[in-house]
Amino acid sequence: MYDLVVVGAGPYGLSIAAHAAAAGLRLRVLGRPMASWRDHMPDGMFLTSEPWASDLCAPEGAHTLADYCAAHDLTAEHGVPLPLDTFTAYGRWFGERAVPQVDEVTVTAVRPDGDGFHVETDTGEQIATRTVALAVGVLPFVNRPWPLLELPPDLASHSSDHRDLRHFADRDVTVIGSGQSALETAALLAEQGARPRIVARADRLRWQAPPQPLDRGRLRALRDPHSALGTGWPNRVWSQMPWAVRRLPSATRLRIAEHACAPAGAWWLRERFEPVVPVLLNHRVRAAAARDDGVRLHLTHTEGGTETLDTHHVVAATGFTPDLGRLRLLAPQVRTTLWTVGGSRAPELNSGFESTWPGLFFAGLLTAPSFGPSMRFVHGAAFTATRLVRGVQRRLGERRGAATIPRPARDSEPAAR
Repeated sequence: MYDLVVVGAGPYGLSIAAHAAAAGLRLRVLGRPMASWRDHMPDGMFLTSEPWASDLCAPEGAHTLADYCAAHDLTAEHGVPLPLDTFTAYGRWFGERAVPQVDEVTVTAVRPDGDGFHVETDTGEQIATRTVALAVGVLPFVNRPWPLLELPPDLASHSSDHRDLRHFADRDVTVIGSGQSALETAALLAEQGARPRIVARADRLRWQAPPQPLDRGRLRALRDPHSALGTGWPNRVWSQMPWAVRRLPSATRLRIAEHACAPAGAWWLRERFEPVVPVLLNHRVRAAAARDDGVRLHLTHTEGGTETLDTHHVVAATGFTPDLGRLRLLAPQVRTTLWTVGGSRAPELNSGFESTWPGLFFAGLLTAPSFGPSMRFVHGAAFTATRLVRGVQRRLGERRGAATIPRPARDSEPAAR
């Protein structure tokens, strides 16, 4: 029986595995390394985070992005956007050095079994383990506007469905959303010969300011400090103090997770976007219907009034919503009994990222309502990996020393079910 099975091999899964291996745990890691980054983001994309905030996490700070770039004669500089392909290659390089082995299989089921779990893969293998860490990334939690749900994939898709945008050349494409994913997808579509537009509920597009120099006066740095989530004191708190966010009331945590990082475009994208992409603001999609040559969208203005818009294809760049109900690989008896954060569908977690089902740990997007917005970014992997592995060690110690079923995995009462 294994001590820990890590489900997922993205930045969070690989970082957790690196710390678990260094701690001497008997470990399995299941998933394709960096799969969502390799297969579900368009060619030509860049990271919005600074290179120094994009490290995966190994013990003693080993295998950083700077190490990878130095080994491959690349540069990663503050204020220079990092290409997606460079980051993806770095993640795979990190896994090869920091993780003993990654089995490139798909997990189809995680079921409780006595004091542990059975994990089943698409190859039919049944793996017995004492603890499980679900680091499944964002793809299970795709948020698609309900008016588009009945349309076939050739007419409506999500931004995460596309790696190659060239097949949209010469077509009219409507992108829904106002965040970085929407704006960059639209710019890339234009650069591939498509005719994109943005439709957004927002009253204006918001653009991040260019990063300030790392070396600047002490007073200026104190007024507007750098952080992995951007400049400013709120961003610094969310990035440096996830443990403090977790101690707040559940309603406050949910509000922070949902609104702390408002949709905005990266500063370096603006000059590529504005000359080539028309924008229709203050509109939401009320209904959508298939036509012989594409889609007819029925739009509602935020101040009243309606209009129709014909387009060949709709791309919903509408983000991801943490929702346990969409985690179908997890046994229903577990999904439906986990305590959740307030009125959300995200699991309530203790300080070691353990849910109220003993031995079941979470990482990534599902943990943002517990630990704040940094869990939506690569930067959160470092905090998660160190705390989660310590939580696993505590759980293993309790199980080996206990004669009865372990107590529920919580260190404080959640505010709501």
